[in-house]
Amino acid sequence: MGAPKDLKYTKDHEWVKIDGDVATVGITDFAQSELGDIVYVEVETVDETLDREEVFGTVEAVKTVSDLFLPLSGEIIEFNESLEDEPENVNTDPYGDGWMIKIKISNPDEIEDLLDEAAYKELIGA
Repeated sequence: MGAPKDLKYTKDHEWVKIDGDVATVGITDFAQSELGDIVYVEVETVDETLDREEVFGTVEAVKTVSDLFLPLSGEIIEFNESLEDEPENVNTDPYGDGWMIKIKISNPDEIEDLLDEAAYKELIGA
């Protein structure tokens, strides 16, 4: 199970890459392997401002549908539209082509609450 050192993580198995006041978000390698083959990613919250831990979308696998929770408060400024045609990118490249959204962060202090790579690996028992 990969968990790149330069990313932050949530207990809900999402990864966060911080670049200034923008965060790129996706689900972790662990999450995609637990879900199985992903067939659909739905995000209808672009241009909305949401609070941390609010649902920003869903990911549908062959066996289940899971809510996606916002790791940081802010405005959702972009959805990875390539996932509409290639949702399997979440399985094959969760930290690259499988990214889901970009957020304009409204409360940078929340970044401190995210897990680092070591804490996330401990959470998943890796």
